[in-house]
Amino acid sequence: MNLEHYLPVLLFIAVGIAVGVLPQLAGYLLGPNRPDPAKGSAYECGFEPFGDARMQFNVRFYLVAILFIIFDLEIAFLFPWALALKDIGFPGFMAGMVFLGILCIGFAYEWAKGAMDWED
Repeated sequence: MNLEHYLPVLLFIAVGIAVGVLPQLAGYLLGPNRPDPAKGSAYECGFEPFGDARMQFNVRFYLVAILFIIFDLEIAFLFPWALALKDIGFPGFMAGMVFLGILCIGFAYEWAKGAMDWED
């Protein structure tokens, strides 16, 4: 087994580790160390922290976040479709229109069910 073929890979790994570790080590060794109670305190938008970090949120925050992710990912499929529109022709165009139609129906359904309403 000839190990000289692995030398570039090992060199790449060593350089990667050095680039990640050496600046942190240099900052730790060369940087000033002046501990202060204000430095170690929690900071939250200029105010002292209040409440519990594990407080419960309204489920609508999660619902809107999930809906955003779903629609954002579905809309991301439109960019490659638009770029390849000349190549895929009319059948590809119609497939995209069906996709957009289903997307609009889903959005209208969510809106009708009140998923986008913030108040009851």
